[in-house]
Formats: sequence, structure tokens, C-alpha cells
Amino acid sequence: MAPLYKYYKKEIDSHKILVRVNPLTLEGIELLVSETGEISKSLRKFDADIYEDLEFDEFSESSPLEFNLYLNGVVK
Repeated sequence: MAPLYKYYKKEIDSHKILVRVNPLTLEGIELLVSETGEISKSLRKFDADIYEDLEFDEFSESSPLEFNLYLNGVVK
């Protein structure tokens, strides 16, 4: 069974941070998108407090479509 990922995003200045979290394993991907469209991808292993951390850091829920467009380089 494929996991139902959870997606979050935040904008800081003119940069975007997009996060995908696997709620079963707490593994994920973080994308950093610069104002010039450069995308940096990092694999992450989150702890059990990830959802509280995202809320504290003022991330909002995002859509799978937006995350995957950036992940696949369709949008910059």
C-alpha cells in the first residue's frame, strides 16, 4: 500500500520551502526553491514532533500537485 503523503510549504522572502512527509515512516523530502528557480532537494528523516514543528514554523498545508511540479522540475 502506497503512503498518503502530507505536504507543507512556507515562503521566506522570495524563497519557498516545500516539504513532503510520509506519516507512516516520518521520512520525507524537503525542497528549497530560490528566487531564481534553482531547486535544492534533500532527503529527511523527521522525528515524532514534525507536525508541531511545522506548525510552530508557520508552514501551511500544500497540495501534492504543487510539490511534484517543483520536484520534477516542471515549475521553477
